[in-house]
Amino acid sequence: MATQPSLITRDVEKIASPTGNLYQSVVVISKRARQISINLKEELNNKLAEFATTVDNLEEVFENREQIEISKFYERMAKPTTTATEEFLEGKLNFRMREAAPAEEAKTV
Repeated sequence: MATQPSLITRDVEKIASPTGNLYQSVVVISKRARQISINLKEELNNKLAEFATTVDNLEEVFENREQIEISKFYERMAKPTTTATEEFLEGKLNFRMREAAPAEEAKTV
């Protein structure tokens, strides 16, 4: 099993400090990671759409090295969760928490 060089141990207290709650910080990071992932997927699909053909020839599959290189480039990029976590810890993300709705008072019958 190969080791992942981009795997980094994070300090939980540093992640929790901007929001005051670890779980809220994880929600902020996950929403940003989803945004990054969607953008990268759209970008990749647009680049690969140039190579789309209606006829599938076995020869064309092996000849299309540019498409393979584009795919490999995106595979080597940092994962969206890593990028989002780094942005969060560096203070590059702007976020706001929704105000909690006041709890309805219990009515006694």
